[in-house]
Amino acid sequence: MVGAQSHEEKERYETQEKFFRQNGGLVLEQQLSSGEINVEKVKLFNCKELEKATDHFNADRVIGQGGQGTVYKGMLADGRIVAVKKSKIVEGGDVGQFINEIVILSLISHRNVVKLLGCCLETEVPLLVYEFIPNGTLFQYIHHQNEEFPLTWETRLRISIEVAGALSYLHSAASFPIYHRDVKSSNILLDEKYRAKVADFGTSRSISIDQTHLTTLVRGTFGYLDPEYFQSSQFTEKSDVYSFGVVLAELLTGQKPVSFMRSPESRSLATYFLLSMEDNNLFAILDAQVMKDGGKDEIVGVAILAKKCLNLNGRNRPTMKEVLVELEGIQLSVKASDVQKTFAEVEYDQSQITEPWDISSLSAGSCMDSGTSSSFFRAKEIPVIIQ
Repeated sequence: MVGAQSHEEKERYETQEKFFRQNGGLVLEQQLSSGEINVEKVKLFNCKELEKATDHFNADRVIGQGGQGTVYKGMLADGRIVAVKKSKIVEGGDVGQFINEIVILSLISHRNVVKLLGCCLETEVPLLVYEFIPNGTLFQYIHHQNEEFPLTWETRLRISIEVAGALSYLHSAASFPIYHRDVKSSNILLDEKYRAKVADFGTSRSISIDQTHLTTLVRGTFGYLDPEYFQSSQFTEKSDVYSFGVVLAELLTGQKPVSFMRSPESRSLATYFLLSMEDNNLFAILDAQVMKDGGKDEIVGVAILAKKCLNLNGRNRPTMKEVLVELEGIQLSVKASDVQKTFAEVEYDQSQITEPWDISSLSAGSCMDSGTSSSFFRAKEIPVIIQ
């Protein structure tokens, strides 16, 4: 009995070792030991740890599924809650490049990018371990109204800035340019404070300066896919910009990226949005919450920016850095407008007092309950811009 058990353990160990080598474990170990990267930034999990964390990948722990694979909620031995991504497909190709991808993603440090904590290479397909983000996807909040957290115009603008900031960082501020290649509202998660976190880098690529970005297989999600990339198989940073433009159109209209409820020529949201802009029909297709909360100028500003992002010619699209700057400018104009409105209201309230020291108009009761100045400043706060 003991002999049989030890034989099974030996077979299991050999299988794990085979998968570890096959998935590039030796390459990763070499990079870790060479001192090229900070060992604390990436952890090699063993399969037992992750099996225990996910209750043997119990179906009840599934928190997400898609073409890339299945994501499970798990709890590590130290109590940390994590998301464990189990890929569906094993692909051939350069294992070194795959490992390099893990290393690069583990070194990304941006408040609006989901943090990769480590990986497990002892299984048939590699397992990736991410920080757990509790409040679901942006897609859910756009397309399924949530009373607890309504997507106000201010929130939509903030989230679009956070996502643009993350993509701008990946494209230009990281050690190597990183193209996400599957930007969509279901890959934008919301944390405990409903801040945006860009997730799912399963198809992303880090690009060296001399690469041509040609790929043999077109990847991405229909409705968000850059038509230029689809035709040429040449992915550039502007392909991410196009996909972000679709997300902006989603935030503006509340409509899905592909819908058979629309006419055949407008099944793609990008086409539907651009045609509506051309026909000067923008305000007829806006989401009710956007119409309720947003000012005309800032809505038009974001719509024009979305149109630029959706330009069929990638060279004519802005960079994500330019998109970020423009969105931040729109947000600042909203804040400035709110402040201006606040001071205008204060001046109007003060003009109602004919005498500076009119005791009858500034009685104790009116100051405490309905005094113009004090009640105003209790009811309204001048917004603070948090960087």
